Amino acid sequence: MSSVPKQDLDSWRGQVSKPKRGVPEGLWVRCDGCHATVFRKEVDKALGVCPEPGCGHHFYVSAATRIRQLLDADSFEEWDANLLPSDPLQFADKKSYKDRLVSEQKKTGMKEAGIVGRGYMRGRPLVLGLTDSAFIMGSMGSVVGEKLTRAIERATEKNLPVVIVSGSGGGARMHEGILSLMQMGKVSAALARFHEAGGLFISLLTNPTMGGVAASFASLGDVVLAEPKALIGFAGPRVVKSTVNIELPEDFQTSEFLLEHGFVDRIVERKNMRTEIARIIDYCGK
Repeated sequence: MSSVPKQDLDSWRGQVSKPKRGVPEGLWVRCDGCHATVFRKEVDKALGVCPEPGCGHHFYVSAATRIRQLLDADSFEEWDANLLPSDPLQFADKKSYKDRLVSEQKKTGMKEAGIVGRGYMRGRPLVLGLTDSAFIMGSMGSVVGEKLTRAIERATEKNLPVVIVSGSGGGARMHEGILSLMQMGKVSAALARFHEAGGLFISLLTNPTMGGVAASFASLGDVVLAEPKALIGFAGPRVVKSTVNIELPEDFQTSEFLLEHGFVDRIVERKNMRTEIARIIDYCGK
C-alpha cells in the first residue's frame, strides 16, 4: 500500500500530465557563419550581426530595418510608394506572376522589392534606395527600375547625394521579360546624367547582390562599399564552375575577393556603415 495521501498523489499526477511549455518561435537563431545557436535579441542588439566572438556573420535584415539603422530617426520620407507591378506577359511558372506578387506582398508586407525616398544621415540630407531580397529575391522589375530612376532624377534636381543599398539575389526579374531587362539601362542612364551633373553616388553591396543588379547600377558607384563576406557577382558560383569547368577560389565572389581585385573600394562592418557613409559625403563636399 502506498503511504502517499490520495489527494497528494492526484495533485502530482495532474502536474506531470500537463504539457510542457514550448520555446517561443524565433527566440534562437542559427548562425550560418559559425553555426552556433545564438539568442535572437543579442543578434538584433548587434544590428543583425552574430555576437559570437570571432564570428561577425552579417544576417539578412529587411529594407525597413536598414532604413532605421542608417538614417536619423523618423527622417525618412518614402517616394512613389503606390507604384505597383503589372503582369503584361501574363507570366506563369508554378503559379501565375499575379498570384506570386500577391503572395509576396502578404508574406513581406511590402508592395515591391524596392523602396526609395529622402532622409537624413547624421543631419546630412540624401536620397536613399534599397532592394530587399525577401521579395522575389530582390529582383528588379519595371517598378523597382522606375522607382530608382525617379529617385536619381530627383536627386539630380535637388543636388543631393544618392545611396543605394543592393540586396538583390535575383537580378532582373524574368517574370517581366524585356521590361525588366531594360531597367538595367534605364537606371544606368539616369546615373550617367546624375554623374554629369556632379552628383555623388555611394553604392552599398550586401548579401546577395547578383545578376542584372550587379551588372548595372550596383557597380556604378563613385564609391562602392560592401558588407563583409557578401555574395556579389553575376551568375552564381555553381553556374560559373560548371560553365568554365575549373576549381574556383574558396572566397570567389565574396566581398573580400572583390576588394582584392579592385571591384570594391572598402568593406565596412554594419555597425560602422552609417558613420562611414556620412564621412564620405563630408569628404566629397556633398
